[in-house]
Amino acid sequence: MNEPPPVPGTNNIPVPILSRGPLLRAIGDETRWQILRELAAGEPLMVKEIAEAIGRSESGIAKHLAVLRKAGITQIGRGRLQQIRPHFMADPAARVLDFGYLQLRLSVKEPGLE
Repeated sequence: MNEPPPVPGTNNIPVPILSRGPLLRAIGDETRWQILRELAAGEPLMVKEIAEAIGRSESGIAKHLAVLRKAGITQIGRGRLQQIRPHFMADPAARVLDFGYLQLRLSVKEPGLE
């Protein structure tokens, strides 16, 4: 990962740049999008909590989380809690992730994703 220079008007914390291909493949799946929406609030969660929140199996969620980790979006924290890497958390209250060249706003549920 390359680190760009600090951006004026932000926290002056450079956001590491992820490769576009793996990033887009990782976020292009509906289940992974739902996982990111749950994690974008900023609270680390257990796999079981994510699975219950989006109505999927724990084993399926674990596989999707592995894809997100491999892409560099998420990490496993203390107590095996899943979380988005902190430097991508632009605004947890609004559930906005910032990948430098791409921002995701995950605050609004789309119809059919409840």
